[in-house]
Amino acid sequence: MDAHTTSPRVAIVTGGSRGLGRVMALALRAAGYAVTITASGASAALDEVVAEAAELPGGAELLLPMVADVSDPKRAQEVVDATVQRFGGVHALVNNAGRGMRLVSETFTTDPVHFWDVPAATWSQIIDTNVNGPFVMSQAVMPLFLAQREGRIVNVSTSAQTMIRPGYAPYGPSKAALEAMTRSWATDLAGSGVTVNLLLPGGAADTELLPSGPDKKGADGNLLAPDVMAAPAVWLCSPDSALVSGARVIAKLWDPALPDAEAFTAASAPHVVAG
Repeated sequence: MDAHTTSPRVAIVTGGSRGLGRVMALALRAAGYAVTITASGASAALDEVVAEAAELPGGAELLLPMVADVSDPKRAQEVVDATVQRFGGVHALVNNAGRGMRLVSETFTTDPVHFWDVPAATWSQIIDTNVNGPFVMSQAVMPLFLAQREGRIVNVSTSAQTMIRPGYAPYGPSKAALEAMTRSWATDLAGSGVTVNLLLPGGAADTELLPSGPDKKGADGNLLAPDVMAAPAVWLCSPDSALVSGARVIAKLWDPALPDAEAFTAASAPHVVAG
């Protein structure tokens, strides 16, 4: 990077090689961010994101792909440290990495699994990624965010119906926990310059979390394009959202044709966790 150019804002997107994470990572890159993406393993999908990012202004130099288990505190810290070493800082963290119900059963949409039939190891895997992952990643960036009195955390959630839908444990409950965490963190961070918000598609999105084939459909028979996440994610990571914390934003209700403040108001939703 040319030392005489202004350094870009920097974002970390966990689970950035596929689905919603891929969309948000590329949207941030297109908006001028330097972006670190994490993935649970090397894959063609990860290589494809790198190739797509290379075609954007700034090229491949502004994308750092990392293979990391973001529920491991040591690896989470390594992701943050590598990002700072490569780009000079961190301004935003998108906690998107998640494990879904396919880990429990490939037919969970048509043949729901009772919670007592979920193997304990599988339950722990999903909770580790979906709940502990956002915690340890946020904990790893917090010293930087607090020192610079500015930072954005975006936690990717799901619909309230999914949280309590029969046969969706532990995925649904893990997202309910994330929502409660987000509200608590927003209170902790009040006045610090660091914000934390929730972003959810607003329905089942066409990602790898759903079964492939004829069973790949939402509860209403429809699927959202992952692209709905792009515009709200970029805004929530930006300096323009400095006064917004503890909000719950539904991506499908975000109208990119509106000014950002109006789009945010239209897409804001009541919290699932009352308080």
